[in-house]
Amino acid sequence: MKKHYYEQVYELVKEIPFGRVCTYGIIADYLSLGSARMVGYALNKCNSLGKEVPAHRVVNRQGYLSGRNAFDAPGMMKALLNAEGIKVKKDTVVDFKKLLWYPEEL
Repeated sequence: MKKHYYEQVYELVKEIPFGRVCTYGIIADYLSLGSARMVGYALNKCNSLGKEVPAHRVVNRQGYLSGRNAFDAPGMMKALLNAEGIKVKKDTVVDFKKLLWYPEEL
């Protein structure tokens, strides 16, 4: 039986290394989902489903913390990234291209 796409997203996001980020679009392309928005929907549900998924490591294609409002507290996404040594300025990852992770690196 094929896994629901939420589970596919969660499994892949768990592979993003500590101190690195990925984008909704890269994940969608890798999983052949057709839409970065579908990845966002899945990640928006992971905490309510009790999944331990490092959703804070997923940003938009420009390194912007577009999912920051889905976290329990304002600034939580930024704080989680900072705790991994990832600098964020004006809700955007500093050195984004350098920190960008691709699933092909697995």
